[in-house]
Amino acid sequence: MAGACRWFGQKDGLAVAQKQALGVAAVIFAAMLWGTTGTTAALLPPTREPLVVGALRLAFGALALVVLAQAQPRMRAGLGALPWGGITFAGTCIAGYNLLFFWAVSLAGVGVGTAITIGSAPIWATAFEALRTGRLPKRWLALGQLCAISGVCLLAWAGGSADGGTGAGTVGGPSVWAGVALSAAAGACYAAYSLATSRMSHSAPSTTLAAATFCVAALICAPVLLVLPLGWLVGVQAWAGVVFLGLGATGLAYALYTWGLTRISASGAVTLALAEPVTAWVLAVAVVGEALSAPKAAGALLIFLGLALVSASALRPNSAGASRG
Repeated sequence: MAGACRWFGQKDGLAVAQKQALGVAAVIFAAMLWGTTGTTAALLPPTREPLVVGALRLAFGALALVVLAQAQPRMRAGLGALPWGGITFAGTCIAGYNLLFFWAVSLAGVGVGTAITIGSAPIWATAFEALRTGRLPKRWLALGQLCAISGVCLLAWAGGSADGGTGAGTVGGPSVWAGVALSAAAGACYAAYSLATSRMSHSAPSTTLAAATFCVAALICAPVLLVLPLGWLVGVQAWAGVVFLGLGATGLAYALYTWGLTRISASGAVTLALAEPVTAWVLAVAVVGEALSAPKAAGALLIFLGLALVSASALRPNSAGASRG
């Protein structure tokens, strides 16, 4: 009898580990899709409006998620169980993240803005989780976050941003400090979105949650399309880039990310999402022709080390994700 209990316990443990491993893989693949954003944006017409790109990205992403959610009866049935208070909060956060980030990089530069936004998100997520649960992060998670965040900062500041952008503004000037504050606020919005989505993960299918959240975000950002010029949206290349940003780098990516949040902790998922700047950097070198340098390579290695540590933490039997379905 005792042997049978141990066998079933081991089987349950293996099933949980498999779920967590799939969650880790889904989040990392989502981050790799996000990492294509900078290169895709760089191929858009130079007269593009960044806020319009962000708003259209959300609109096409919401459309893709709605189609995915409507494709299965279980997901359609989940519409009736949606917690609209949490959905509205999460949608507002992801809309705020998009708008604040584009505003921040226009003031502080892409390198500084990207580093602070992406680097601060795991810190915010860990802090929010610690306040909610009253527990400090586990040692391997904290160490992995430190390595990954250090790598992001090194990658972004070593002669430009991870996505091949350039700096802007005067170092130490008021606009740069405003951009720094906006970048930190964008990181907080992203972390809050991740935590809110994680807490709602068992109330409805993940794709249904993502579809509803992004519909809210797209509606919030829609006024941008009425006040900013759209004349640069001509030709196949411009529309192909915008549609890919919406369908691939937003719709599919956030479907995977939301699904991953049902299997691992929000702070772990936000840290694993730091695979984004590594992907962006590789594409910037391979496609855009950005120079390869030792500091950037060291930054990428630090991120990989951090991701490995966070993945190991997420797959431990007593990790935060172990109790998730």
